[in-house]
Amino acid sequence: MSTLAKFRLYGILLALAIFAADQWMKDYVVNTLGLTRVGDHYPLLPFFDFTRTNNYGVSLGMFEATSMEMRWILVGVTALIALVVLVWMMREKLLGEILALSLVLGGALGNIVDRYRFGYVVDYADFHIGTFRPFLIFNVADAAITIGVVIILARALFMREKPSNEQDAATE
Repeated sequence: MSTLAKFRLYGILLALAIFAADQWMKDYVVNTLGLTRVGDHYPLLPFFDFTRTNNYGVSLGMFEATSMEMRWILVGVTALIALVVLVWMMREKLLGEILALSLVLGGALGNIVDRYRFGYVVDYADFHIGTFRPFLIFNVADAAITIGVVIILARALFMREKPSNEQDAATE
């Protein structure tokens, strides 16, 4: 197996692991801890609790699905985005890019399954400092998507490709 094929396999495996961890954690919060209704609360640490909420929109609750048609449009649009990320991931050659895209893909799949099954995404991770909440309530999928996007942006901004010898010779 070539190095590139291994990198892509690692990406697929990471995406599946993120997806599985997200679905397992949502099941744990809802079924094991019993947070079945919006607002149900389970304190963990002075700065972190599980608080159940249902997200009918996408990032930051935008584009909220207020009808059955909007629900399925969101499922379709997010599935299309996940497909684009998968194709992008399969075309990448650098492990860092592949792993960052796999975080986005795994998170997207986790949220797509929720939206397909329930019509909303189950959120529960509630980070706070007293009553101050620097983030909206989120889940493993949201965290993976955010981390993946930050890595992609950081690599795009701070990792420059070195010019090849051919380009050097052409500019001299």
